[in-house]
Amino acid sequence: MHFIDPQAHSRRAFLRRTGQLALTGTALPFALNLAAMGEAAAFDASDYKALVCVFLYGGNDYANTVVTYDDPSYNAYSTVRGGGAGQTAGGIALAKSDLTATLLQPTTALAGGRQYALHPSMTGLASLFNAGQAAVQLNVGPLVVPLTKAQYSSADRKTYPLPPKLFSHNDQQSIWQSSSPEGSTIGWGGNIGDLALGSNATSLFTCINVTGNAVFLSGDSALSYQLSSTGGAVPINAVKNNVYNSSAVKAALSTLVQQSRPHTLENEYNRVTARAISAEARITSGLAGVSLATAFPAGNNLADQLKVVARVIGARSALGTRRQVFLVSIGGFDLHDNLISQHPGVLGRVSSALTAFYNATVELGVASKVTAFTASDFGRTLASNGDGSDHGWGSHHLMVGGAVKGKAFYGTAPPVSVGRTALADDQWHVGQGRLLPSTSVDQYAATLAKWFGVADSELAGILPNLRHFGAAAGRPDYPVNLGFMG
Repeated sequence: MHFIDPQAHSRRAFLRRTGQLALTGTALPFALNLAAMGEAAAFDASDYKALVCVFLYGGNDYANTVVTYDDPSYNAYSTVRGGGAGQTAGGIALAKSDLTATLLQPTTALAGGRQYALHPSMTGLASLFNAGQAAVQLNVGPLVVPLTKAQYSSADRKTYPLPPKLFSHNDQQSIWQSSSPEGSTIGWGGNIGDLALGSNATSLFTCINVTGNAVFLSGDSALSYQLSSTGGAVPINAVKNNVYNSSAVKAALSTLVQQSRPHTLENEYNRVTARAISAEARITSGLAGVSLATAFPAGNNLADQLKVVARVIGARSALGTRRQVFLVSIGGFDLHDNLISQHPGVLGRVSSALTAFYNATVELGVASKVTAFTASDFGRTLASNGDGSDHGWGSHHLMVGGAVKGKAFYGTAPPVSVGRTALADDQWHVGQGRLLPSTSVDQYAATLAKWFGVADSELAGILPNLRHFGAAAGRPDYPVNLGFMG
């Protein structure tokens, strides 16, 4: 199977796949059997597991999401962001007193007395963290290789390559989702789906997209199946409903777009159409059998998307799925201006939607089988531009679910600085408080993938930069498994 980096596949994995492929009994040429190989390459999955990527479009401001709270760090944060005297709000700094209700209380305290709170609008996620169902990964972002600040500043880009097109919205969204800039056609969520196809009786329902077009769920064999956030499956209206108020016309059209044709292209078109009609009927039937008592917040599009995801998970037996990858999203994070007035609303929607979703997984009895995680284009600058913050790099992200080793922080807590101070330990700021990631997206993704069932030998093919991290690469300080999953 051709993943993002086919050279990374081991001979053993290749032989295992081809051996499994032989069991399908197919005699077609190897090059024509990528889909069958995708089915054969799947890992063993005797239980159910799902990954849910929650993408925050626009580049989320990390400093006002996971807010530094201990006095020395908070005072530095407040100074940089224009806070008032006595730890009061000012500029784009939040008042410390407003953070008390969302103070995060990890089981093991951070070194140096560091403390964090979530934004005051994120009470639901703060409660999940303190109850052990959520965790925070500190300072994660795209990296090709591990970098120090000096290496970032080096002119030797061959030895110390940077992710391409840093600080560009479209490109960094694509790099987060696929390890390649805009134009990439394969995402790591889709490649995980490639491996999982054979675990599902209906492989079409492996990768489910409940948001707009995105590369994350595109695999070599796995397709991104689109659902709406309001009605579930997207029907072909002329086949689903009467045409010109005539059931006869509808029936005739339905026959025309599904019957076999002698022309190869016509026949393939009708075959795909028939598959879409069949899938829509199965999804609709499956969702009809799932009712949730969990209340999802009204007027919250992310909550609407996550409610559909929860219902699809609830219909897993009817749909014949054991492994699924989902994508949902919310925009509104490109806050160069109006950070203080607009950020609370979007973060509040994220918190209430994810809290309701976790509660729904509890209701469905799958809380330990479903893991949601956040991602975003990039973090933003710690320094204020007057009314907001500008494009950055590393950011803090949240993992939610019963399998998450919660009530904990993972990664390195960066000092609070804009990168122009004499702090001896300030290795993580590269100007204006942009974070140089101390954890790569590949490490973050690999930790989730391993929990999902991906074998160690498969990881490098899904995440092409992962070969530069971990003990095998001589970098045990950048582990492949970050440890936040049970």
